[in-house]
Formats: sequence, C-alpha cells, structure tokens
Amino acid sequence: MAEKILVTGGAGYIGSHCVLELLEAGYVPVVIDNFHNAIRGSDALPESLRRVEQIVHRPVLFQELDITDGAALQELFRKHQFSAVLHLAGLKAVGESVQKPLEYYRVNLTGTIRLLETMQAHGVKNIVFSSSATVYGDPKYLPLDENHPVGGCTNPYGKSKFFIEEMIRDLCKAERDWNAVLLRYFNPIGAHESGMIGEDPQGIPNNLMPYVAQVAVGRREFLSVFGNDYKTDDGTGVRDYIHVVDLAKGHVAALKKLKENCGCKIYNLGTGTGYSVLQMVQAMEKASGREIKYKVTARREGDVASCYADPALAERELGWKAAFGLDKMCEDLWRWQLQNPTGFSKN
Repeated sequence: MAEKILVTGGAGYIGSHCVLELLEAGYVPVVIDNFHNAIRGSDALPESLRRVEQIVHRPVLFQELDITDGAALQELFRKHQFSAVLHLAGLKAVGESVQKPLEYYRVNLTGTIRLLETMQAHGVKNIVFSSSATVYGDPKYLPLDENHPVGGCTNPYGKSKFFIEEMIRDLCKAERDWNAVLLRYFNPIGAHESGMIGEDPQGIPNNLMPYVAQVAVGRREFLSVFGNDYKTDDGTGVRDYIHVVDLAKGHVAALKKLKENCGCKIYNLGTGTGYSVLQMVQAMEKASGREIKYKVTARREGDVASCYADPALAERELGWKAAFGLDKMCEDLWRWQLQNPTGFSKN
C-alpha cells in the first residue's frame, strides 16, 4: 500500500512542486489549502493541482481546509491514515509580516499547534517542516551551516518559523517517538520544466525573480534594486537561489529520513553559491533574450548583504544535492512566465 502523506499548503508554489515529486516517487499526497496563495481552478481543484494531474496523469486528493480550524483537521485525520505530514501552510511575505505581526503569529503558530495536536491525537508522529534561512538572521559567518546561531530574525515571518522549529524540537524531546525534519530553505526560484506550474504571486511580487520575470514579459516596467552599496562584488545583495524542483526532491529525501526514527534533524536546502541581484538580472536577460530595466533605490529595512548555504549536511545525511544551476533555473522560470504571462489566472 502506498503511503499517504498530508501536504498542508500544497496548492502553493513550493507545495505544488512537492506534490508532483511525491506522486512521481509513489506516495499518495492528500493536499489541504485555504487558497490564500493559490488560484481556484474551474472545478473543485486549485489550478496548480489541476495542472499537476495533467503532468503526471494521476488524480490529486484535495480538500479546502484552513489549518487554524481544529475541528476540520480532526475530521480529516479520522478520514485518512497518514504516515507523515509535509507542513508548508502559512503566511510568507516578509514585508507584510512587519505590518501585520499578530496575523502572522495567529496563522503560523496557532495553525501549527492545531496541526501538531491533531497529529498527536491520531498517532501520526512524523513531520517535515518547511522552515527558512531567515531563522539565521544577519549571518555571523558564511556559508551558513546548521550550527550557525538562530533566532536573530529581523521580522515576524522569520520569527514565526523559528518559534515553530522550537515547538517541534521541544515536542521531539518530550516524546521520543516523534520524528521531525526541519528544512531551512534558501531562495526557491524556477518552475517545473513543462512550464505548466510555477510561482504565481498575487499582486506585486515580494521576491526578486518573479518580479524580474514580470519585467521581462512586459507586465512591469522596471525592477527596483534595493541598495547598491552593500559589501559585495557589485554592491547588490547576494542570495543562494535554488531550483524549486531540487527543493521539492529534498522533501522526498526528508520523508525517507523519517523512516530511520531520526528524532529531530535540521538541514539547509540551498546550492552553496551566492548570486547578486545584478547577476540574477543578467542571467534572466540571457534566458529571455530581453533587456530587463532596473532602477537602484534605497535599501530595504531588514535586508542583509549576503546569505548563502553550506548544504554539505543534507548531502551527507539525506543523500540530497541540488542538481540544477543558474541557467536552468532561469530558463525554466522564463518558460513558465512566457506560457503563463498572467500566472494561473485566465485574464
């Protein structure tokens, strides 16, 4: 019998790519999502998952559900026998979290507590949590390894990820039969090579590459580069960009790790290479064959100069390594953007 995996927030950008990789690996994902970051399809399925079905030619089990709804979670767990949970649901815009801290803590923390309580009640004690490199705060040294101090987060979004990590760690200490893998993502970009699923930010993109792609496709006039006076080679911020398909494969590797009764483990998912904003603009110009206009504006509060991973531990313990380089990330992102100039929506 194929294992059933609950995927919270599985209709979003990272979630939909994880669902696809789970199906390819022979799992049965059951997806819940509340459409906060997803577009409704023509039927009951979110558009992203409808397209996943088209790519893999298999149905996706989906239920519209908010993780802060404890009663609905209990009902879901009564209906399905899950062997593990991939927990990706949550609010995720750094800037918005500064404006609406209580909303971020309510959804991200309360939602996770409800989920963990429901898992506990139904004897499901395996979880992979989608954390973030933001838990490291301003890097004390580079590259960032998993021993780097955490908790110096500069915004409520990062703090919510850190608090959830702490909750899961404490739970694993208190109850030795729990297994958890906390995955600290660096900067996911790109799209599935079919061009059918990709990142579809609602409104103005918060992240660099969807914005760059929208400038390239003509949806936006120019890119604002926040600061060019950082201590980096060209003065613009340096980040570790990882192909979303590599990231999704990391979740499949993490699920296998849970099988070893691993306790609580933490891994960086990144490439180990940092690229500046202007290098990313050039890479996207190369992939698209179009000029990308930009203007330099003031630094953004809370941005750090450089941030990139030491991904060696994930390679050693999960047997996982990022396979795709920058050209592939940009080519796949451009294919998605060109085929879907307005994202998943039809207008």
